[in-house]
Amino acid sequence: MKDLGEEHLQVREGVNSLGLFQPREKGLSLIEATPENDNTLCPGLRNAKVEDLRSLANFFGSCTETFVLAVNILDRFLALMKVKPKHLSCIGVCSFLLAARIVEEDCNIPSTHDVIRISQCKCTASDIKRMEKIISEKLHYELEATTALNFLHLYHTIILCHTSERKEILSLDKLEAQLKACNCRLVFSKAKPSVLALCLLNLEVETLKSVELLEILLLVKKHSKINDAEFFYWKELVSKCLAEYSSPECCKPDLKKLVWIVSRRTAQNLHNSYYSVPELPTIPEGGCFDESESEDSCEDMSCGEESLSSSPPSDQECTFFFNFKVAQTLCFPS
Repeated sequence: MKDLGEEHLQVREGVNSLGLFQPREKGLSLIEATPENDNTLCPGLRNAKVEDLRSLANFFGSCTETFVLAVNILDRFLALMKVKPKHLSCIGVCSFLLAARIVEEDCNIPSTHDVIRISQCKCTASDIKRMEKIISEKLHYELEATTALNFLHLYHTIILCHTSERKEILSLDKLEAQLKACNCRLVFSKAKPSVLALCLLNLEVETLKSVELLEILLLVKKHSKINDAEFFYWKELVSKCLAEYSSPECCKPDLKKLVWIVSRRTAQNLHNSYYSVPELPTIPEGGCFDESESEDSCEDMSCGEESLSSSPPSDQECTFFFNFKVAQTLCFPS
């Protein structure tokens, strides 16, 4: 088999040129050791916030790189500073916005006001701006970092260059989804990015039962200078995480419903188009409406408005479950 040699080293140098900025292990260990408490930041709160970031990234159509970098920025800041739980939402939103500005095209970067509205973080645009400055200063404006996703893409490219297997047999989308699942667990922020990426690939190759791919991975592991003890330790943790994540009992961020809770008054004032798209009268070829047809359509519209403005049976808050497209219509009406 062809040796990976210089080709592997050249690509890896390109990845490392981003800067291998990782969260402080000591700071992460302190968070791990913190018991569940309303006044302190514990692993459960951090993990829940990362799941929220994942849902936020999905809503705005952000790429995996944006999410992974946002988690990196979040964890680096949390491992460096003593953060109160009440500030976590603001920090999470800022991490997402900072990552989006680095990764996404200008046309795909969501506005601060839209992110505040969708995330329901209960902070103002000036709060976000101030927190972004604090995060940037504490991280010395070194926000770009080498993540496990960079190594996952690197190793995936090397494997495809040296295998005779079908290119689609090793799905990068599936591997990225598995990496995002690991990012939702604090413990994996302590793993070296290269090790975490190799563990994910190794488990997937074992599932495929491909001897050739496994041999290539062993060469990648050798050139990456990853020792066996470290590799097998993290491989076991990743395997356990993915098994739990694939179980029916696990609540996956991707499957979360977007829930809007509105008051009775707001429900009454919601525009008709937020609920349904009314049927418009057909435009005659002659270029003018028939008067009777126009009157009928007006009556239909008025009836629809009356039915929507009718009061709910009680003054309790009403919960509406919208799908993704309806949520977009609600937040960004044309």
